[in-house]
Amino acid sequence: MTAADTTSTAHPADERPALTKHRRIPRRALRWIQTIVLAIIGLVWLYPLLWVLSASFKDSLDIFASGLNLIPETWHPENYAAAWSEAGFSRYMLNSVVITAASIVLVVVRCATAGYVLARYRFRGRRLIMAVLVATMFIPTGLFIVPVVELSDLLGLLNTRAGLVLAMAGGGNVAAVLLYMGFFSRIPKELEEAAVIDGAGFLRTFFRVMLPLSGPVTATVVVLTFLSTWNNFFLPLVFTFSTPENRTVAVGMLAFQGTNSTDWAGLAAAASISLLPILALFLLLQRHFVEGIAGAVKN
Repeated sequence: MTAADTTSTAHPADERPALTKHRRIPRRALRWIQTIVLAIIGLVWLYPLLWVLSASFKDSLDIFASGLNLIPETWHPENYAAAWSEAGFSRYMLNSVVITAASIVLVVVRCATAGYVLARYRFRGRRLIMAVLVATMFIPTGLFIVPVVELSDLLGLLNTRAGLVLAMAGGGNVAAVLLYMGFFSRIPKELEEAAVIDGAGFLRTFFRVMLPLSGPVTATVVVLTFLSTWNNFFLPLVFTFSTPENRTVAVGMLAFQGTNSTDWAGLAAAASISLLPILALFLLLQRHFVEGIAGAVKN
């Protein structure tokens, strides 16, 4: 082998580390750029939440005088005590917890059962039922308020917490049904056959075998139902016209608005209190929520 051949053979090998090192620099720089951009987007997204939290410790006049400044000149933690006791927010919080918890139970049981039947059984009219369910997603919720109120009045449930629970949980909840359908359709048929061999009927098979397996999907439905029920304003407002003591958190915010003035500091404190259960539930079920959404998208 000649010297020229040796040189030509060694030359590409000598260049590879340099080329590899040269290629790593843009990738690292790109990662830093992506991190910085995502951090800026995250701060922009979090700023309204931080502003509300900051406003809850300010005086009502200081909220507008300080503009976008997040640091209060004078701290007013008494805003929380006033919102909780004087404005009756403790009562509204209790109503929201009771109504939301009851609605979640009804939605989970109803949607899980419907999703299980639609996914595992083949019967006449199945496609029509699915088409009607999907079609209800495009109908505005406000169109249902009149028949819901009239039906509740006929049943003697208007202006009651029980009637409000049924109204909140009685919607189509198409997303929840579709999530359960997608999950139950992937479960092997052998599990049901084994339960039938053991003497289990439909209800026992569903509640003892199928429903416990749908933990991630149930967590997703719980989070979605909690958000929609906790933040719902229209239905609780209509159902509590004559019974202000049954108001929920969303409607209770009206207590801080008077005829000629608004207690902005108390309103910000009440809004901060109302966010705590949402954040706690999401942090508790975050992993299962992501798994449930990922499984639905995979389907």
